[in-house]
Amino acid sequence: MKVLIIKTSSMGDVLHTLPALTDAMRAIEGIRFDWVVEENFAQIPGWHPAVDRVIPVAIRRWRKHWFGSQQREERVAFKRELQSCTYDVVIDAQGLIKSAALVTRLAKGVKHGQDSRSAREPFASWWYDKRHEIDKRQHAVERTRELFAKSLGYELPAQKGDYAIAAHFLTNAAQQATPYLVFLHATTRDNKHWPEAHWRELIGLLADSGLQIKLPWGAEHEHQRAQRLAEGFDHVDVLPKLTLEQVARTLASAQAVVSVDTGLSHLAAALDRPNITLYGPTDPGLIGGYGENQIALRPPQGNSMADITPEQVMSLLPLTGK
Repeated sequence: MKVLIIKTSSMGDVLHTLPALTDAMRAIEGIRFDWVVEENFAQIPGWHPAVDRVIPVAIRRWRKHWFGSQQREERVAFKRELQSCTYDVVIDAQGLIKSAALVTRLAKGVKHGQDSRSAREPFASWWYDKRHEIDKRQHAVERTRELFAKSLGYELPAQKGDYAIAAHFLTNAAQQATPYLVFLHATTRDNKHWPEAHWRELIGLLADSGLQIKLPWGAEHEHQRAQRLAEGFDHVDVLPKLTLEQVARTLASAQAVVSVDTGLSHLAAALDRPNITLYGPTDPGLIGGYGENQIALRPPQGNSMADITPEQVMSLLPLTGK
């Protein structure tokens, strides 16, 4: 059986789709997947053993200059690649009008998706041949697992979902001379940030732990924050700018991770690393870290991120480096 998945973004949403592939791979012998995903996240699907082909799409970039000649040429090339194969099943796991209209409707195969009561944008279901009711009162991973089971006709497994990507990184992971933690300090919204003073206090509390602390970053302002956090501490490494694959390899060998609400926090969860995620306005119940050893830490209701103390985080860290 050949299946096309349409799950384009965001990073967390793409990662949350992986356990559904593992379910299908174990339920249906020989099933293989192609996957349409935003170009910035195109590395992720190929980490799963059931994925054959990744088809990058650039809707986010195209819509900035939709009628530009280069954008038109890229859309034509994308359509050609998408339609080069006829699929037994097409699963739109995105549930948005733009992905349904710009991608799903072009694909060749019987199109499955959530019905109008279940999809994030109800009108997206207009483009599906088969529509499935999916309970919204469950974690995003479980919703996607249910959608795949109903679309492909197998019984949903009772056990917790398996991302099945950790082995991809641990097989070739280098032996680390010094055990380390990774602090994922960067996120997109101001109200999701933990104060820099708190990060530095936590770093100070770990000075005698025997653990190194690694600080990855993406944009230049994140690089500058990492340098401020590391200033004066010998046990902190500001990493060079890394690809997503390199970040994943760094996370895969970490003893534990401390993170704010960001896509890389979901990557840590997918790699089965112990992870303490600090949440502000986001309710982690339906979209938080999914996996083993995932701890969600929130301030008292109505309070700010600053009310999560470094001592609270320190008390939850699994420290074996000393």
